[in-house]
Amino acid sequence: MSLSLCMIAKNEEAALPQCLSSVKNVVDEMIVLDTGSSDRTPDIAKQFGAKVHHFAWCNNFSVARNAALKYVTGDWILVLDADETLTPSIVPQVKAVMQSEEYLLINLIRQEVGAAQSPYSLVSRLFRNHPDIRFERPYHALVDDSVSEVLTKEPHWQIGYLQGVAILHKGYQKTAIAQNNKYDKAQAAMEEFLTIHPHDPYVCSKLGALYVETGKITQGIELLKRGVAASEENYEILYELHYHLGIAHSHLQNSQQAIFHYQSAIKLPIYPMLKLGAYNNLGNLLKASGNLNGAKTAYETALRIDPNFAAGHYNLGMILKALGLFTDAIACYQKAIRLNPSYAEAYQNLGVVLLKVGNVQASLTAFGNAIVLHEQQNPEEAKRLRQGLREMGLIKL
Repeated sequence: MSLSLCMIAKNEEAALPQCLSSVKNVVDEMIVLDTGSSDRTPDIAKQFGAKVHHFAWCNNFSVARNAALKYVTGDWILVLDADETLTPSIVPQVKAVMQSEEYLLINLIRQEVGAAQSPYSLVSRLFRNHPDIRFERPYHALVDDSVSEVLTKEPHWQIGYLQGVAILHKGYQKTAIAQNNKYDKAQAAMEEFLTIHPHDPYVCSKLGALYVETGKITQGIELLKRGVAASEENYEILYELHYHLGIAHSHLQNSQQAIFHYQSAIKLPIYPMLKLGAYNNLGNLLKASGNLNGAKTAYETALRIDPNFAAGHYNLGMILKALGLFTDAIACYQKAIRLNPSYAEAYQNLGVVLLKVGNVQASLTAFGNAIVLHEQQNPEEAKRLRQGLREMGLIKL
């Protein structure tokens, strides 16, 4: 069974080499559809051995992705964007599942590197080269609807998913969003689609979440609630709808409604890693309401799902500190730092707890690391921390 990479790209000369490097020894061909680059994107793709084709951008991702599919010759298709990479650890599973006879589509776990909210998502990016599979929707283009149609006609096929993170995605980092005007592009494309499909749960989820992210909270809640009413048993989308309603109500300080939606989200029968954001945000709300034991349970559940979730270790450390369990809190902060060496808040709170247990020298070292990191990320916090240490007589400068 042969595997083709299929992607669209525009002005991605910075990100493209890392993306193509991650798959060059995995796929049998690379198809790159350039949608109007003014930089070296086509040349870089050719240097990696990709077959480059050109397409006039029409403000519709599905049309472009379907145009790219026409050039694919492999038995299976892997879809990546330029700001994504395939993880080496998933490759054996990819090769194994391609040999199976029952699967039409394989969902992949994608990690949202640097995302402020949910760190994982499930994406339909690995599928057979079937003539009736096509992308739909102008933004966040999906093959899911066409796959459902194929399954109705050809019920012998199945949908599966691979265990573990398959794709690392850097596109949701704030700098990337701002640089590529992602919010504006997404909103324009989805609003146009919504006028024709006003009750599409997926677009209600994505556009509603975008409204919440950009401060249009009331509009976002209306769309998300509309999506919940229309989603039926599509549990992954229903999870996202409840999850973003939790975020929206948190912005409005409607804590009980936010807790209700996070609890509704985590009860759904979906892949546990996808629930990580809801458990973490639920823990934050329970902590703020004074329910420390409930928050502790939520964070511990998140860490059972993903022991490498740095924010989970940090948040659990904060609860343990509040409960007076300083030794356990220290261990949690240290784990968070090992997983994320740039975690300024973890260093800062480690310093606080070390000071409480009388280890002044180690405390000062932790505070020093926190100040260095804050100076890079949040200079005002670095200044505030330094001033506080001076007032306590711990430093002189």
